[in-house]
Amino acid sequence: MSFPYITDILNALLGTHWVLPLPTFGIVVVAAIVIATGVTRREAKRMEARGALPRLTHLLVGDLALISSMAGLVGARVFHIVDHPAAFLADPAAMIFSRAGFSIYGGLCFGVVAGVVFLRRRGVPVAPMLDAAAPSCMLGYAVGRLGCQLAGDGDWGVAADMALKPGWLPDWLWAQTYDGNIVGVAIPAPGVYPTPIYESVAGFVLFGVLWALRSDTQRPPFLFCVYLLLAGFERLLVEKIRVNPEHDWLGAHLTQAEAISILLVVAGLLGVLMTLTGRRLWPRILLAVGVVTALSACVPL
Repeated sequence: MSFPYITDILNALLGTHWVLPLPTFGIVVVAAIVIATGVTRREAKRMEARGALPRLTHLLVGDLALISSMAGLVGARVFHIVDHPAAFLADPAAMIFSRAGFSIYGGLCFGVVAGVVFLRRRGVPVAPMLDAAAPSCMLGYAVGRLGCQLAGDGDWGVAADMALKPGWLPDWLWAQTYDGNIVGVAIPAPGVYPTPIYESVAGFVLFGVLWALRSDTQRPPFLFCVYLLLAGFERLLVEKIRVNPEHDWLGAHLTQAEAISILLVVAGLLGVLMTLTGRRLWPRILLAVGVVTALSACVPL
């Protein structure tokens, strides 16, 4: 079952019949931004105390979040349009103003670029601030994916193979039909893989990993590079069962997300190698990659 609007959730819980145009996905995304902003502000204060960031930098976090979020919203739509050119050319207005169809990588790319420009204009060191925001980026992603799941915005997987389902796993964690989803797609039983749930769980776990990997001895943006590595690796795994169009990338048939994920993994790994100043964190990093790999064992092949 999907809940395109907040009142759909309340009506299901309370047995009411309220009708208010408050989109569930939008409300959850706002909540994700607020939560991530609060965590980033807390981390910025900690880094100020040890001299990694100028005093009062945390006061700029709200403006940084607003600018990055607005740019990210535009980028998410742009990347989705680039991924579906035929649909855009057939009906540009519907594609631009649709309530569904946002690319997380488009949001990440545009948001980071806008944030870097903002920080440079305010004279704030970019690399330490990227480290301060890295755990929050993962946390915001985890919360945001809950919005995708609740609203049924099309970010689900391919048709589920029930023959592969472990006996101990509930059916709803393996296959869902997303009845009443916001994009109006009828999904036949038994349903599709609920990939937003998988990504949300992975996001919360990896947020914990990034929080544990915070270090005062590593050169920035060490933690942000770890974030890129883990985020790219996680998305590569889930793309195995996601519904996305493939494109020809120099002879390789990959989805847009797969191609970007590969770049993120490479960039993140190179960044970690260049910023890691000691060997003590290597076991933790290897453990983090192991956690993602273990989570992939729960993703059907």
